[in-house]
Amino acid sequence: MLDRYILREFIGPFLGCVAGFSVILVSGLLFELTDLILVKRVEGQVVLRMLLYRLPGLVVLALPVGSLFGVLLALGRLARDHELTVIRGVGVPFWRIAIGLVAACLAVSAAAYWLNERVVPWTNHAYQNLVRQAVFKDPVPTVQEQVFFRDADGNVFYVRQVDTAQSRLVDVMIYQPGGRTFPRLITAREGLFTERLWHLRDVVTREIGADGFVEREVWAESLDFPMTESTVEVFGNQRTTDEMNRAELAEHIRLFQRSGIDVRPFLVDYHVKLALPFASLVLALFAAPLSLWGGRHGWVFGLGASIGLAFLYYTLAALFRSLGTNGALPPLVAAWLGNILFLALGIVLFVRADRAGRSLL
Repeated sequence: MLDRYILREFIGPFLGCVAGFSVILVSGLLFELTDLILVKRVEGQVVLRMLLYRLPGLVVLALPVGSLFGVLLALGRLARDHELTVIRGVGVPFWRIAIGLVAACLAVSAAAYWLNERVVPWTNHAYQNLVRQAVFKDPVPTVQEQVFFRDADGNVFYVRQVDTAQSRLVDVMIYQPGGRTFPRLITAREGLFTERLWHLRDVVTREIGADGFVEREVWAESLDFPMTESTVEVFGNQRTTDEMNRAELAEHIRLFQRSGIDVRPFLVDYHVKLALPFASLVLALFAAPLSLWGGRHGWVFGLGASIGLAFLYYTLAALFRSLGTNGALPPLVAAWLGNILFLALGIVLFVRADRAGRSLL
């Protein structure tokens, strides 16, 4: 009965905040797309499709903020009207009061993870394809940097940097599954590309045995690699890490980690795909005892605290992600450190809140 009563206080602010924050993010995205509308003359219905495709990813970002805001306002309202004082005064510990909200935010985290794995990669890929078609609708090479893609033969490509003006490639990786022969990994320091041919230079070809180790390695000054598809056909197969789920990204990491490529950025993104959805649970655990600080200014305090804490959380997440990408932190630590810090502070606040509750008895 108590859980149901508190959840009713939570649902309205949670849904309102998720909707409002999503609208703010969509508005910011629309501002970024203004160039496509004014300069590239992209049709309005195409821009609308872009916004719809980006919406699931923006909702995943909004869910932790909504959880934070909903918990702060639900418990803050009870604290303002002295209902929390009465409930705790009859011997109910604070953790029991907040457990229903924590369970609800755990469900939100599970939903965010499902969206991030099943829906967001597909919608991000559809969005990026529309952007690529709009930006590269002129006859310009459509190979993009720092993306993975496959061709019709199942070969996996990675290009770290592309100079489209000079048709130049830098740090190229090509993984050939092989079929009846051993898989082959081709790495090249640089190369030039045309519509159907990549001319690679400073090339190392490695044949990989059944145990996953290199069986044979050959260096060549140059290698011409024919493309079985045109750049237009390859275009739709390109994928950034945002366009892959964890299983797909793990496969690419596994393929290239023996090749000498720095896979740290991809490992960070791999772990972030799990850490980010659970931000709703972590922020709820932090927000529940923090709501007691609002006093009779519960609504104002909840709004201000939600904005400030959401900004702090995402700033720290971006900072730790950058440190992980550049090797200053291990990828797993970089992805989870923000959650760990907020979780630790939340546990400390929970303990203090329960101690304060026992002093009321």
